[in-house]
Amino acid sequence: MVITGGSSSALAANTGGAAPAAAPSPLPASTPKVHLFPVTSRTPSLRYRGPVYVRTSTGEVLPFVPSASGAPSATGSSASLTGGAAPVAGTPPTANPFPPSGISSASGPTVRPELLVPGSTARYINGLAAAPMEAPAAVQQIIWAGNELVGLPYIYGGGHGSFIDHGYDCSGTVSYALHAAHLLATPEDSSEFEGFGAHGIGRWVAIFGNAGHAYMTVAGLRLDTSSADDPSNQQGPRWRPLRPGNPGFVVRHPVGL
Repeated sequence: MVITGGSSSALAANTGGAAPAAAPSPLPASTPKVHLFPVTSRTPSLRYRGPVYVRTSTGEVLPFVPSASGAPSATGSSASLTGGAAPVAGTPPTANPFPPSGISSASGPTVRPELLVPGSTARYINGLAAAPMEAPAAVQQIIWAGNELVGLPYIYGGGHGSFIDHGYDCSGTVSYALHAAHLLATPEDSSEFEGFGAHGIGRWVAIFGNAGHAYMTVAGLRLDTSSADDPSNQQGPRWRPLRPGNPGFVVRHPVGL
């Protein structure tokens, strides 16, 4: 007796007598979730009690231990246009950047320690902002540059003739911080920021602009010359709590951030 169809019989045996199933279709590629920092907050509290570090000029990250002298860390217009301070190599700064009477830098942008905190959220440390260690370098530079302006007065048009000035207006403040991170070549006014970068809230940065005002949020803190929704009621460029809402503004962000 001749048995035919040997190949199909063997195939059936290897599949338990059932026809082989078709090859599964490839699963669609999943889109990674993009984390956006909040740009509003129900509370103005900026309390932080965690560890604080400082990055030295050699790139070392050391615990930040301010002295009790009360002296500011630097004075004058010696701030770097790439943002941030330059502490003594290999050692924590020996001067306290938080003078008892409040932060002052009347002569222009002031070099201050490059403060860091663990995690991905910027923290408010006695008037200055500490950059999150997990943030991109550009975001850290924005934060450290914002610190250089804390204590300067609000001056209409300040920061537009030159990035270095004795005072800053709202858009001059935003321009200075972005320029420090190499994200802006020339200062822009608040209306121009309505077309800056990309549309909407960024992963780390959001810029709010309209015909009369501009400010920005960076990793959970607000850099603004207006004291709106800030219990300190202090004017001029400084770090502030997020607002409960941001109505009336066009929202933009640096591409990639």
